[in-house]
Amino acid sequence: MENKLSVRNLRISFRTSNGKVQAVRGINFDLAKGETLAIVGESGSGKSVTSKAILGILAGNAIIESGEIIYDGKDLLKISEEDFHKIRGDKIAMIFQDPMSSLNPIVRIGRQLTEAMLLKGKARQRECRNNFNTYLKHLNAAMIEAEGQGEAARLTESCKKFNKFEFKHIELEKAYRNAHVAAVETGDDIAKIAFEMEKNAVGKDAADRIADIARQSRESLNDYVVPMANKQKVYALTKALKREFRRASRTKNYKPVLEVLYQLRDIITPAIGKPVPNFFRMGYYVTFSGQPLPNKPVEELNDFLLEYLNREFMNQFIDDAEKALEHSAAQSYANIRAAIADLKAAKPVYARESLDKKECYATQKALAAKVKAAIDPLSIVKDSVSWTFSPTLKSDLDKYFAAIRSNKKAIARYNREKRRYDRIIARGKQAGWELAAANVTDLNLIKENIAQLIDRLTEHYEGMLAAADSRNYRDETVGVIDYLMHNASGVVEKVTRSIAKHRAIKLMDEVGIAEPHKRYRQYPFEFSGGMRQRIVIAIALAANPDILICDEPTTALDVTIQSQILELINKLKVERQLSVIFITHDLGVVANMADRVAVMYAGKIVEYGTSMDIFYESAHPYTWALLSSMPDLDTDEKLEAIPGTPPNMIYPPKGDAFAPRNRYAMKIDFERQPPMFKISDTHYAATWLLHPDAPKIDPPKAVVDRIARMKARRASGNEQ
Repeated sequence: MENKLSVRNLRISFRTSNGKVQAVRGINFDLAKGETLAIVGESGSGKSVTSKAILGILAGNAIIESGEIIYDGKDLLKISEEDFHKIRGDKIAMIFQDPMSSLNPIVRIGRQLTEAMLLKGKARQRECRNNFNTYLKHLNAAMIEAEGQGEAARLTESCKKFNKFEFKHIELEKAYRNAHVAAVETGDDIAKIAFEMEKNAVGKDAADRIADIARQSRESLNDYVVPMANKQKVYALTKALKREFRRASRTKNYKPVLEVLYQLRDIITPAIGKPVPNFFRMGYYVTFSGQPLPNKPVEELNDFLLEYLNREFMNQFIDDAEKALEHSAAQSYANIRAAIADLKAAKPVYARESLDKKECYATQKALAAKVKAAIDPLSIVKDSVSWTFSPTLKSDLDKYFAAIRSNKKAIARYNREKRRYDRIIARGKQAGWELAAANVTDLNLIKENIAQLIDRLTEHYEGMLAAADSRNYRDETVGVIDYLMHNASGVVEKVTRSIAKHRAIKLMDEVGIAEPHKRYRQYPFEFSGGMRQRIVIAIALAANPDILICDEPTTALDVTIQSQILELINKLKVERQLSVIFITHDLGVVANMADRVAVMYAGKIVEYGTSMDIFYESAHPYTWALLSSMPDLDTDEKLEAIPGTPPNMIYPPKGDAFAPRNRYAMKIDFERQPPMFKISDTHYAATWLLHPDAPKIDPPKAVVDRIARMKARRASGNEQ
């Protein structure tokens, strides 16, 4: 399954006046396409810090000590704010706990919904145009290298042709899309306002909506949407519509208006579901054939255009592009072999007792050049391990050498505080505060991170070489054409204020807000808590993101509304193929929506598995404690509260952080942190109870009974 997001060895601390708080301590997880990962734990366990790191909105006193967050070939911990702006909200969106903290109380809901669409729409157009131009440039260069300078003129002309007819493709598709969007908007708006007129419940904004219908009806004219042959009739009907509505506003007799609306609907509605011409193929024919388009049904026209395009251009272009891909890959593999040798030779440089600054940076610069040369510019799937290697290595080196200076200051500060503390104790008095450990950066940890970084890239390269002979360059070439077509189409997707408004109203309807036309113009205070949360969800979905982070989105809502919001998130996830990270302190909330669950405690993931693993085969005492504290309607037994409180992470415990609250704790739990033991291919837990030498401990009776009830309900449901 394709991973949308990968988090590796993430460690985050915060500088405070009392010392360094270790909030996240070396967590790892993947988020697959279309799945829901629930991160569950008490307040202060590091859940929200993790989500904010993914979104790049950590507080200013945060220290990212190590780790990677990989999305789309980028390490989100290393990219600039300018690059993050293209991802935050557009590709990765977030729903916060309190909807009022996400909504501006003095701005209408409609404006808050459309603002992000307009801004992100322009950015997406620029990105698609840049992707298209850059890739075609690299492809042309690789074609010439593969076939020689003798073919340079022909190959360059071929790429120019491709670029030229793509401009025509963009022009044709843009005109079609604008007309089709206008037709869809008109059909929807007619249906809604006609219903209101039939019920004699026309709102105050009806005049504006009638004007929108008239304008959109005219904009829908296009030979492949509403044929231009209907132009005079459409113009006459839109004039009549405005005239009849002005009369109806006085007489309250909407029957003449409805007659005009239904005539417009009968012209426009059939256009919405018409088959779509292939404008990519049409672009080539219109640009180079010198002939008018044949008058054929769309399906036949598409077949005709494909045969013409392949015969006149595309078959040869694909042959040339395939040679270019194979040549570029061969160069990349040769550079990968050289890079592997350099990576292995460089590893001892970063393993010395004390690193030499000049040598380290010189080696980093040389490795960066080698890795850059190994990246295949014609690969349409970004190699995230390669792309993130150089900035990550440089960042680790910067941290190391900066820490040498900052550690000296921190140790000197600690020594001063300790002398003061010792003087107070020596006088037989109480200091009134705890002496925090020196706020120093672990230099050995940074060196371990560098070693792991080099090892991971080396292993990745060796895997690529092993799979080299299994590549199908013909299929990859077809993928390249699709990639270029996709980016050309992306240039067309301009978001106007009219389109943004229509999408916003559709989004409001999608998230379950009644009368969206009316409520579009309202302020946040005019909505209930549940409705405000639906608005926040709509805003998060406005840019059609890949990943949706839900940070305690139901905590501020009552139980009935919680259920509705959870059902809505589940529905949207399926319909939009979203990947969801759901953060909560309540394990019961995610029982019916999580594919996998990560249980966090004191900054670490203590258990990780599928939803079935966690609810039916849980292995960590902390997970048992969470299950025991869940409300259950099937029993009148008193809920078991987890004793004690989470540890103060300024003073992280030496062993298992949960040991002081764990009734099953053993001596080793207070001395050493447990590793992550593998229970199955999908299930892991960090508890010494899984060690072969540990005593056999069964879960508490409350958990065993709960699991038995859940299994019984599940079996009963399957039988029905």
